[in-house]
Amino acid sequence: MALTAQVKDELARLPIDKTSCRKAEVSAMLRFAGGLHIVSGRIVIEAELDTAIAARRLRQAISEVYGHTSEIIVVSAGGIRRGSRYVIRVAKDGESLARQTGLLDSRGHPVRGLPPQVVSAGISEAEAAWRGAFLAHGSLTEPGRSSALEVTCPGPEAALALVGAARRLGITAKAREVRGVDRVVIRDGEAIGTLLTRLGALETVKVWEERRQRREVRGTANRLANFDDANLRRSARAAVAAGARVERAFEILGVDLPEHLRQAGELRLAHKQASLEELGQLADPPLTKDAVAGRIRRLLATADKRAEELGIPDTEAGLSPDLLDL
Repeated sequence: MALTAQVKDELARLPIDKTSCRKAEVSAMLRFAGGLHIVSGRIVIEAELDTAIAARRLRQAISEVYGHTSEIIVVSAGGIRRGSRYVIRVAKDGESLARQTGLLDSRGHPVRGLPPQVVSAGISEAEAAWRGAFLAHGSLTEPGRSSALEVTCPGPEAALALVGAARRLGITAKAREVRGVDRVVIRDGEAIGTLLTRLGALETVKVWEERRQRREVRGTANRLANFDDANLRRSARAAVAAGARVERAFEILGVDLPEHLRQAGELRLAHKQASLEELGQLADPPLTKDAVAGRIRRLLATADKRAEELGIPDTEAGLSPDLLDL
């Protein structure tokens, strides 16, 4: 099951006993999923949802909390719609429900954000409002570079109200307009996990965190592998460059060379792509990595000094530009 569908299924099954929370959830669902319409001079409320279980939850709450009946209309998939849609319609008592849920203010004007009784309520009501908004028009993408929890909003006022509700929960959300559509987005992985927990989607949180950690581990492994590959390539090129310089040093110094430096140089020439640690293990008696590096460094310095005295090219004369950068 896709994460969005899983969240909505879990939230729609979550039992809520506190009446104020049920009211906040219904208000948010109606605000984010529908609107008010005038039909034959009467106010009709319609809310369009994408899951049957969320539609049943809304109908049940409208009946149990407010005592109004509603009808459900199933709109089959077709055209750009990939799945069926479920429209909850309250026609007979639409104006009464609109006033009770805060969709209309005391003067009969439509409320553009969230109802005042939801905005000024407590933390549990803020959680319920977010739960209703997500059930109405929320989505959750897979953890990764572009992961996000997002709610499509009916207008900028509703988006700002939802951002404020998130702030009361200690979560940073951002309101943005994309192609003329207002959205509230949360991109931080920790914040997404925290919000899902507060909304009651505990099983989805486990799946989300497991996938997020798995992706982070895979990303870290890939970065380390790339880093190791780069280091290995760099070490191999450095070894080749050192071998070329040692070969030139032997040409410059000839027989006039201390034996311990000659042995280190010959090891480098015999094993041009070996690491300094490997060269130390091949020496007789074995040497440390630092000892091998020190002897090769003195060999090259001695040869460069002799080349300067003789006025001839030094040990770097035959190196290509990419090897000179190492």
